[in-house]
Amino acid sequence: MEAIAFVVGVVLMVVGLAVSIALHELGHLVPAKKFGVRVGQYMIGFGPTLWSRRIGATQYGFKAIPLGGYISMAGMYPPSPKELEAAASGHRTGRAGGGFFATMVQDARAANDETLAGDEDDRVFYKLPVWKRVVIMLGGPVMNLLFAVVLFAILLSGIGVQTATTTVNSVSECIIPADAGRTECAPSDPVAPAAAAGLQPGDVIVEVEGQTISTFAEASAVIRESPGEPVSIVIERDGASQTITLTPTAIDQPVTDVAGRPVLDANGDPQTQLVGFAGIRQEVEYLHQPIWAGPAAAFENVGAVAGIIWQLPVKVYQTGVTLVTGDERDPTGPLSIVGAGILSGEVAAADAPVLNRVAGFLGLLASLNIALFVFNLIPLLPLDGGHIVVALWDGIKRMWAKLFHRPPPKPVDATKLVPVTFVVVIALIGMGAILILADIFNPVSLL
Repeated sequence: MEAIAFVVGVVLMVVGLAVSIALHELGHLVPAKKFGVRVGQYMIGFGPTLWSRRIGATQYGFKAIPLGGYISMAGMYPPSPKELEAAASGHRTGRAGGGFFATMVQDARAANDETLAGDEDDRVFYKLPVWKRVVIMLGGPVMNLLFAVVLFAILLSGIGVQTATTTVNSVSECIIPADAGRTECAPSDPVAPAAAAGLQPGDVIVEVEGQTISTFAEASAVIRESPGEPVSIVIERDGASQTITLTPTAIDQPVTDVAGRPVLDANGDPQTQLVGFAGIRQEVEYLHQPIWAGPAAAFENVGAVAGIIWQLPVKVYQTGVTLVTGDERDPTGPLSIVGAGILSGEVAAADAPVLNRVAGFLGLLASLNIALFVFNLIPLLPLDGGHIVVALWDGIKRMWAKLFHRPPPKPVDATKLVPVTFVVVIALIGMGAILILADIFNPVSLL
C-alpha cells in the first residue's frame, strides 16, 4: 500500500504540474487574443502530440512530456530585412553565412517569418504597444502566482494550520530507555512523571509555574528547562481547576540546529543536553487562518524563492558537490521536478492522517507555482522576463526618439539575441541535469 500511495503522490504532482503549465500558458493566451494577436497553437507539454483540436485559428493540444508548454503567437519579432527583400524579389533567402550562431539567427528569423501572413497584417505581437506586450508576457507568471495564492488560501484558511493545543491527548505510563528496542513498558521501567503526577487525557493545562499558558509549546519549554525540579501545574478537569506538582525526568537529548540537523562537537560526535521529560502528548487541531494568510504566505515564499534564484548557479554547484561527496543536501536548496515528485510521493505515503497528506501536497504544489512565477521573470531570453525586457527596451527607444523629435526607430529585432538565448538554454539544461541527478541519487527527504 505504501508503494501505491507513493506512486499516487508522484502522479498527482505530474497532474498538478500540467495544470500549472496550462494556467501559465492561459495567462499568455487570453490577453494575446484580447489584443487581437493571431495564436496558432496552445500546447501543454513537449514531444509527440497526444491529442489536439483546432478551434477557430488556434490548435489546442497535449503532448507526451508534461514538462512545459507554449503558445505560438504570430510575429513575436519583426520580419527580417532579408526576408522582406526576398519577398519583394519573389524568392526566399538561404542560410546565413558566418558560422553556427549566424545560422541560428537566420533559422530563428525564418521560423518567425513563417508566422507572418504579410506585412499588411496587424494581428502580430511585435506591432502591439509596449504595455500590451508586457501584459501578455506577464500573464503567464502572474497566473502561477494567483494559483499559488489560491492553494495557500485553501491550505491555511480552508484546512488550517496544525497547532498543538493545551489539552492533554495521552500520558505515557513509563519511561522506556532509548536503546531498549521496544515500545511496551517493562516492570523495571520507571513511571513517567506525568502519570506519577496524576495527569489524565482531556486535562487542559492552564498555568505552569504561575505562567498563564496559551500554547503547548510554552508549557513544554518550562518542563524542558526544569529537569529534576518540581514544577507546579494548574489544570482544568471536568470544569474545575486543580494544581498538581510534576517533576520532569532528566534525559539526554541531541542538540540540533535551526534546520533540525544534529550539532557535532570538536570530535565529530553529536552533542547532547539534559532536558526535562514529562511524558505528555498534546492534542493537535487545525486552526483556520484569516483569508489574507494565503496571499501573505505566497508573497513570503516569493521572497524566499527569489533569494534562491539569485544564487541559483552557486546553489546548483553546491548540490553537484553533494552529489559527488554524498553529503547531506541543503533542504532549502533548489529541486528539479523529479525532486518535487519524490517529495510528493513521500507525503502521500507518509504514516499520517489523510488531511495532513493533502495539506502537504497543496503546500508543495503552491511552492512549485511560486518557483515558476519567480523563475520565469528572470530577465533573460527565452524566459518571459527576457521578452518583457525586449518590449521595454523597444519602448525606451521610441520614447527617446519622440523626446528628441526623431523618426520612429525600427522595432527591436530580438532574433539577434539568439546566440545569448542558446547559451542560457544550455546553462539551464546543465543545471537541470545536475538537479535531476541529485534528486535521484542524493534526494532531499521529508523522512
